[in-house]
Amino acid sequence: MFLSDKIKTIHFIGIGGISMSGLAEIMLNRGYNVQGSDIQDSPLIRKLKSHGIKVYIPHKAENVHGADLVVYTSAVKEDNPEMIEANRLGIPIMGRAAFLGKIMKEYSYGIAIAGCHGKTTSTSMISIIFKNANLDPTILLGGELDSIGGNVRIGKSPYFITEACEYMDNFLKFYPFCGVILNIDEDHLDYFKDLQHIKETFIKFVKLIPKEGFLAICADNSNAMDVLPHADCNVVTFGINNKADYMATDIEFDNFGHPSFRIVKNGQDMGSYNLRIPGIHNVLNALSAFAVSDFFGISPDVVRESLMEFEGTHRRFDILGTVNDITVIDDYAHHPTEIQVTLNAARKFPHNKLWCIFQPHTYTRTKLLFKEFASSFKEADHVIITDIYAAREKDTGEIHSKDLVEAANKVSGNVTYMKEFEDIANYVADNAKPGDMVMTVGAGSITNLGPMILERLKG
Repeated sequence: MFLSDKIKTIHFIGIGGISMSGLAEIMLNRGYNVQGSDIQDSPLIRKLKSHGIKVYIPHKAENVHGADLVVYTSAVKEDNPEMIEANRLGIPIMGRAAFLGKIMKEYSYGIAIAGCHGKTTSTSMISIIFKNANLDPTILLGGELDSIGGNVRIGKSPYFITEACEYMDNFLKFYPFCGVILNIDEDHLDYFKDLQHIKETFIKFVKLIPKEGFLAICADNSNAMDVLPHADCNVVTFGINNKADYMATDIEFDNFGHPSFRIVKNGQDMGSYNLRIPGIHNVLNALSAFAVSDFFGISPDVVRESLMEFEGTHRRFDILGTVNDITVIDDYAHHPTEIQVTLNAARKFPHNKLWCIFQPHTYTRTKLLFKEFASSFKEADHVIITDIYAAREKDTGEIHSKDLVEAANKVSGNVTYMKEFEDIANYVADNAKPGDMVMTVGAGSITNLGPMILERLKG
């Protein structure tokens, strides 16, 4: 174990985060006394409490008293009272990514799935395949997957599967034996200077993979392919439109937008596959999962059955329910590219009119990708944009959702600004018609709106 024998109690600042909560469960399973804090209660925190983990709300200096190690997320700043107190008391402090990297180092086969979009879905697919292949992996997800009972699975094998986020160079603290790059796009521009800076970070990531290791890169993403020459390990490509080692052919969609396709490996037909989640982007995710599985010798039959089992993770085209023939779907998309592929997938789903209710995530992303966001909603019939979710940032007054509404209306003319979730829920319930599909989209508190809309529709 990478921790000294003196460490008995670990305190996680921001324990309610999707990754932090998983790390807390892993350390609890290893016999440590685990505790943590967050700014508000959540289902993940209630789950941790059910395991006997003490969680303090909100952050207070005294919460770290008695801790032997403090682990914190990127969202926690140096002026956090618990960080200040830990420093004052001389308690060792470690960032989430470094802590996760130390855990990964203990496994012979760390599998890290990177990319600006699709990480959770691809990681989930790979996780189900490895679980069904009886490889007993340890899994840490950026979402909740019913097949593993949440966001973490603790195995006893040398396989460790996790998402690898590029933000603040976090994945450069990992120890991958196997890496996947799904795509590279402009994002997290509050940290990265530009696209070239992002590419340079991904180049450093692939250089972490040992010579005997493995890297799979999407051939359809030119930015990702720019990284390829810098890899010094076993490398394969996957794609649909560009020539690749693993290709999907004969792609068809059923009435719900679910794709079926054949996989061809260097000219060899590997059989037909079906997904129970919509969108052609998920074909690429499935190809990445097949490539990784093939490297580790997992049979195509196990891959085929596992992909059919996979029904998506929570908040990824998550069908919340249907009332009065109006279907409500929740999705995590918070980048222009993600919004576009999500709405394109929705177009193939049976519906009359498509509603998109979007909550921008962070002022920086909204400002720096403003033109791209304004052009993202063409596939929707009705668009409502609510206030920007600040997340780790403070409002400087430079950008407002009303600015985005004005710009988006110049492109598609279908956008309305509404501030309060209560008002949005009432408006949708009053105006949506049978056969309509309503999507709540974004990475913040927008996830609370879908259930509210369903309740109004029932009323």
